[in-house]
Amino acid sequence: MTADGARPVRDEDAFDVEAVAVWLREQVPDLTGTPEVRQFAGGASNLTYLLRYPDRDLVLRRPPAGAKPTSGHDMAREYRVQRLLAPVYPYVPAMVALCTDHAVLGSDFYVMERVPGTVLRSRPPADLALDAGRTRTLCTDVVDLLVELHRVDPEAAGLQELSRGPGYVQRQVAGWSKRYRAARTRNVPSFERVMAWLAANQPDDVASRVIHGDFRLDNVVLGDDLAPRAVLDWELATIGDPLMDLGSSLAYWVQADDDRVFKLTGRQPTYLPGMLRREEVVAHYAERTGTPVDNWTFYEVFGLFRLAVIAQQIYYRYHHKQTRNPAFRHYWIMVGYLDYRCRRLLRAAARKGD
Repeated sequence: MTADGARPVRDEDAFDVEAVAVWLREQVPDLTGTPEVRQFAGGASNLTYLLRYPDRDLVLRRPPAGAKPTSGHDMAREYRVQRLLAPVYPYVPAMVALCTDHAVLGSDFYVMERVPGTVLRSRPPADLALDAGRTRTLCTDVVDLLVELHRVDPEAAGLQELSRGPGYVQRQVAGWSKRYRAARTRNVPSFERVMAWLAANQPDDVASRVIHGDFRLDNVVLGDDLAPRAVLDWELATIGDPLMDLGSSLAYWVQADDDRVFKLTGRQPTYLPGMLRREEVVAHYAERTGTPVDNWTFYEVFGLFRLAVIAQQIYYRYHHKQTRNPAFRHYWIMVGYLDYRCRRLLRAAARKGD
């Protein structure tokens, strides 16, 4: 099975490989030489590279050029979260070293061990032979990864410092609304109706747990037996409401009977026969955690709105020529579609009297 999906490094994302190699040899004494560097195709926020040595593969993570060290680009934070989680949650890659000397690469970055395996993108390799039964097992195994993460005691993991106390839902609604308004361009909708509805209908926090913030099937590394081996991309991990994490995750969950436009946004094969539908994922999660889910429309709308903000922030960078990655050229269309999808859910909720 192919493992990495790595490709030549884009010109705008290139860095001084020799400078990194010199620094890394100081951190890992038995490492020699200069690695071959390739860039992972997935991801639209932080940048991820394969460092291929003759007898060892490592992975480097860094923010895009010009990014500020917010929670989404804070390499030291992302590194520390994974180091602390490793003893209590075995699905994090092993950390190798963190660099905070900007003379090396121009920003903080960290290096970790590469976890060999398969990451499923929108079209899985044909040789996996994913029949409906095998796919169903894979699906529930992945959802159970999120269940297991949400069972981690933040204090036992040493991550309580990430908590800002009660009011997580309120802070998320306010924070993502502020981000959208700041990143809005003239060719996307205002989302004001959606933001007002979220502000007026937000529930209390159901719990305060370790959450991933970007949990998706294409952030999971699978072994040859399709059993999960690692969860990647911990940049948004924090302490918060687990149902908000589930809602954010299912915003990416495109299923077989979704409309054509939503299918175009799919980055993971959740449409395959045997995959749980979104409502089945929620039911499975609720059964496994014992968490009542009484107001799912709120979490579903929030997840879609949050995804729209993320897409718009990326498009904003493209629109203002902070990146020329052509993959981001049409993100504004997805933002408009997500506004439509949110509004449709609000209309359905109004008809039911929710």
